[in-house]
Amino acid sequence: MNKMTGSPSPSGRKASRIQIFVWTLFDFANTSFSVIIIAVGYSLYFKNIVAGGKGQGDFLWGIAVSISMFITAAIAPVLGAAADFSSRRKRFLFGFTVVSVLCTSLLYFVNEGMIIAGMVLFIIANIGFEGGIVFYDAFLPNITTERSYGRVSGYGYAMGYFGSLTTLLLVMPLYANGFVASNLGNIRFSFVLAAIIFFVFASPLFLFFRDHKVTFQKKPSYVRAGWQRVMQTISHLKDYRQVARFMLAFFIYNDGILTVISFASIFAQQTLNFSLREIIALFAVVQASGIVGSLIFGVVTDKIGPKKTIDINLVLWLVVVTAAYFVQSKEMFFAIAVVAGSSLGAAQSASRSLMALLTPKEREAEFFGFYDGLCGKASAVIGTFLFGLISYLTNNQRLSILSVGAFFIIGFVLLQRVDDTRAAQAT
Repeated sequence: MNKMTGSPSPSGRKASRIQIFVWTLFDFANTSFSVIIIAVGYSLYFKNIVAGGKGQGDFLWGIAVSISMFITAAIAPVLGAAADFSSRRKRFLFGFTVVSVLCTSLLYFVNEGMIIAGMVLFIIANIGFEGGIVFYDAFLPNITTERSYGRVSGYGYAMGYFGSLTTLLLVMPLYANGFVASNLGNIRFSFVLAAIIFFVFASPLFLFFRDHKVTFQKKPSYVRAGWQRVMQTISHLKDYRQVARFMLAFFIYNDGILTVISFASIFAQQTLNFSLREIIALFAVVQASGIVGSLIFGVVTDKIGPKKTIDINLVLWLVVVTAAYFVQSKEMFFAIAVVAGSSLGAAQSASRSLMALLTPKEREAEFFGFYDGLCGKASAVIGTFLFGLISYLTNNQRLSILSVGAFFIIGFVLLQRVDDTRAAQAT
């Protein structure tokens, strides 16, 4: 084994059902962060209490999300490559998870007017959350075969939505009285509860999964080695044309998905006058439909392929944002949420499956670093900033949500250039 470019030899051992279940538990765990911190609790708390303004709150929240995604995008490819090089995916994942859990817990101490502290803690927590997904996703090719990528990926997303639904039910009593002064302590405690759920249900992965042992004659700098491999990958990316084409399409349409996630509750509250209890119910509907959508489209993905599955769901997403622009009633918005929830897990699960199909085996974590980091996270920089900026300038969130549709249209067109029959072969 070369002392500077060594990589573990594959074990050839198939993962058991227990290992797959443990892998999906991490999806159950980390969605407590996404639903409470990003989607419902902290996003509304930051806008209404910490930032204290309509357009201003949207703008500051968009900046916080964009900064966290930009930083993650900058470091994820390097860390993914370093994880491949050192074969320490689990250790990287553990480190990012702990950072996210700790900073999420500290959000409890963020009070009215603490804009800088509220933004900084969220940014670090979100970097831990999003950065960890790079290493979590990179386990997928090791725990199942190509024939089952869609199904197993769908199991993970379904478990994630089940985790979100469970978390929402647990925090519902804490949110019963809304954002009145006497209830703010309960809302802040929900951030701690999200951190606890994240850590407890993520722990089995760290206990049951093992990293490959790699020995070196001279201990290398993993980050430096990772950066060198990233530069090499970029220089040879033309040899993996289908991967490059898919990542460009994913960059665009995933921007729309992440923007909707980041601002859905804020849109519901400000534009449609949803109460906090109604928003919880809304997201419970989204999670429930997400479970069904992930399971059904996971099977569909294995039948018709991930690319066609993504095509179907991008059309559904375009319907969602167009309907949201015209929606006037809460009942209609609940109906839109059902479609959005079904498409949310389906689109992301199928995307993860297509990426796994196209990815060279020897560069799984590195290429997933580009997928989750450079494309997945960097894409959120544009959409969330644009949504917040349009809302701030026009004080009209309907115009902001309509602008998201452009990402789905462009992403759909670019996806048609991807030849998914070539798999991971260089072209």
